[in-house]
Amino acid sequence: MKKQADELWRDRRHVLWFPFTFDRYYIANGRLYCRHGFLRQDEHECLLYRILDISLRRTLGNRFCGTGTVTLRTTDASDPVLALKNIKHSRAVKEMLSNLIEEERTKKGITGREVLTNSGMADRNGDGRIDIDDFL
Repeated sequence: MKKQADELWRDRRHVLWFPFTFDRYYIANGRLYCRHGFLRQDEHECLLYRILDISLRRTLGNRFCGTGTVTLRTTDASDPVLALKNIKHSRAVKEMLSNLIEEERTKKGITGREVLTNSGMADRNGDGRIDIDDFL
């Protein structure tokens, strides 16, 4: 897979510090793409502004190998949780994603409240308001 000019980032899942897997991740055109598999490939795509939460996990082994796992919680119905497993420079990727998400939301004029309301994650009682009870 050749790197295209509009790609902002690309990596693949690592085993120890070796990138010998068929799990690939890249960011382009305001989207995060995750491609898995060799004989049968599955590709998932998520618009950056639909990502609600980002977390980072680095075990002792990950720190030794210079990798980590970035987990993304999204409003996407088909992929509510995406994990970028064992990627290098994971802390920098997490920060980059956070900035890109804010840029995409600003560019599209989307607020956090709109993301929650449009996702169906809020306003479960149909009153048009987001209440704490809607999340419990």
